[in-house]
Amino acid sequence: MQRGRTDDRRDISWFIEQLGRSAEADGLTRIAGRLFAALLMSEEPRSLDDLATDLGVSKASVSTDARRLLDRGVVERRMIQGDRRDYYQLAPDFFTAVIRHRLERWGRIHRLVAEMEHAAHGMAPVVRDRLAYLEDADRELLHRLHDAVDEWEASQRRRRAATSKEPSRPTSKEPSRPTSRGVPRGGTGRASRLTRKGTRD
Repeated sequence: MQRGRTDDRRDISWFIEQLGRSAEADGLTRIAGRLFAALLMSEEPRSLDDLATDLGVSKASVSTDARRLLDRGVVERRMIQGDRRDYYQLAPDFFTAVIRHRLERWGRIHRLVAEMEHAAHGMAPVVRDRLAYLEDADRELLHRLHDAVDEWEASQRRRRAATSKEPSRPTSKEPSRPTSRGVPRGGTGRASRLTRKGTRD
């Protein structure tokens, strides 16, 4: 049993490191990629202190990359009652935020290409063909990608709305309360059991 938990932790560490390398190749910092992976594998919101300890980096570095991911809509900040620290978790539709950022980056490139294409009349035919090729790609492919992302985002909103309208099931748990690390967790307390017993009597 202990070996299984050790293997799980080793697998998660490998996964976090690989996502860090992937993010670095994609223009982000390695810490940003590792931070994203750590939050992806976390069941609960995480404080900057905890993240810095788990990733083995300074709190300042984690804070900088957390703000970067926050600006991109990939993560969101959470406040825990009774705890003055900032906590972070992945945004509900973080995948859409990642794709939209990539489309926005390509859009900036396309605008530059479009400006150059207007002045391409004096350029060699091979250059004009390349610029026209990029214009066609934007018109035929990227517009479809934008539409696909819009449809996906709308479907996710409908799904979340439908889930929120489902009748809640009775629960025997007490309201969530901070643990020693400040993360709220539910629990079935003795007071709750006594209350239910009193009701049955």
